[in-house]
Amino acid sequence: MASLSLLPTFLSLSPSPSLSPSSSVTCFSPSRIHTVTVHSPRWSRSAKRSLVPRSTLDEVSVIDPPPPPPPSEPKSELNESLKLKLLSAVSGLNRGLAADEDDLRKADAAAKELEDAGGLVDLSVDLDKLQGRWKLIYSSAFSSRTLGGSRPGLPTGRLLPVTLGQVFQRIDILSKDFDNIAELELGAPWPLPPVEVTATLAHKFEVIGSAKIKITFEKTTVKTTGNLSQLPPLELPRIPDALRPPSNPGSGEFEVTYLDTDIRVTRGDRDELRVFVIS
Repeated sequence: MASLSLLPTFLSLSPSPSLSPSSSVTCFSPSRIHTVTVHSPRWSRSAKRSLVPRSTLDEVSVIDPPPPPPPSEPKSELNESLKLKLLSAVSGLNRGLAADEDDLRKADAAAKELEDAGGLVDLSVDLDKLQGRWKLIYSSAFSSRTLGGSRPGLPTGRLLPVTLGQVFQRIDILSKDFDNIAELELGAPWPLPPVEVTATLAHKFEVIGSAKIKITFEKTTVKTTGNLSQLPPLELPRIPDALRPPSNPGSGEFEVTYLDTDIRVTRGDRDELRVFVIS
């Protein structure tokens, strides 16, 4: 029997001229008629529109997506961790009075971490967080025994031996009162016992820019405590501004570098670092 390739053939497509998933091709030859079913490429609906055939078996390369990055620590949890780190760095330093150079560096580094994590302070939004009585737990200036000056603090004076106790700041955002309060023990000639007093340096404050505070001194009030608590408070006369030494002009500025409901970090005009907790 002659092969199909040597015989004249006539091809016809059925059932229609259009290409379908399966078409019959009839081959006519002198000896017999051969019918061959030809499977054409499968067409998708979208392929009919784009005229792009798809193979019967689609090969799809499946690549596993990369694993998601580990979840970052929430900001609040990070801040809490850094707050504990700062409190740990300043603990045992007697508010900075017992700090050496290494202690100062560690406290400053821990404070900067917290400041960076907390971001810029905006007192136009968070002014209400200043409200309250704050306890000073660390001051970098205490290590050099420098108090007062143009920084917000208590001038100890040189007339009597003074032992510094707890230090507080009382802030009222409505009246703009800003009081530095210090517990002091004043030495007395023997055999008299030391005199315990509470000195209150009253100021008014104003917010400058987004996070800077300016305080202006008004008066100092001294109140005896302990065995002499029955004595009335004594208001010390204010030194005229013209007679004030340059180191104590009666006003100062500092920047709030971190602030939340229970801890506050400030830096003074000579980069004095102070850490407060709500009392």
